[in-house]
Amino acid sequence: MSKWTIHYLIRIQFLGFRYSGWQKQPGVKTLHGMVDNTIRYVLGDQEFKTLGCSRTDAKVSADDYAFELFLTEDIQPDLFFQEFNKNLPPDIRAMKITRVDSSFNIIQDAKIKEYHYHFTYGHKPHPFVAANMAVFSEDLDISSMQRAASLFRGTHNFRRYANKPSSDTQFEREILISEVLLTEDESDLLAGMPHAVFKVSGAGFMRYQVRLMVGTLIAVGRGEWTLENVQDSLIPDVEESLPWVAPASGLRLHQISFE
Repeated sequence: MSKWTIHYLIRIQFLGFRYSGWQKQPGVKTLHGMVDNTIRYVLGDQEFKTLGCSRTDAKVSADDYAFELFLTEDIQPDLFFQEFNKNLPPDIRAMKITRVDSSFNIIQDAKIKEYHYHFTYGHKPHPFVAANMAVFSEDLDISSMQRAASLFRGTHNFRRYANKPSSDTQFEREILISEVLLTEDESDLLAGMPHAVFKVSGAGFMRYQVRLMVGTLIAVGRGEWTLENVQDSLIPDVEESLPWVAPASGLRLHQISFE
């Protein structure tokens, strides 16, 4: 029987630009490490454990991320939440705390994840943009990218969109949303440059999958790949490599839904 008898689900937002992803790693600054250090400061000597809903790559941000807090004795959740948020650094913000029961599984109960990839193109914007979106200096054919994105919708074999898969990785994935949109953005930092977003959602994604999908779409926008190339990339026995992995700074976990 587990010693952890008290469970809370905590939703947070973060700017990932100065972190080496969520997962703790020796010798580097991670979001998980920062969260645990803050909780340790707030709780003092009280035992706890945390588990995130997923890993993230270095520099990836989140509008909506969740982790589970495991405790052996209860806390005053409102007071804890206030102190936790106050002591987090400015690039991490706690959004909500909810009591969950012991049957809750933060990995298995995460049903839908929606990612947004923000980018601009055509020129070089203000350097401050680098923390929030990817920058592509050449003009891109957005209409071709929009048609290419639609090809990802549905159930396909994404074997070529997996980085270092294990022997039991399931390559067949269903994509619910896959679209490229131009948004209205009056930011002085963009100085009239376009703000585009690739939106994609599904039950789960493999390591680098979304960034490899974006890299493919950018290749289409540059005229380096055709729609037929994109269709062929979803055929399991085609061995041709994908164009490249898009930079991590444009990627955000936009929303996660639990059962």
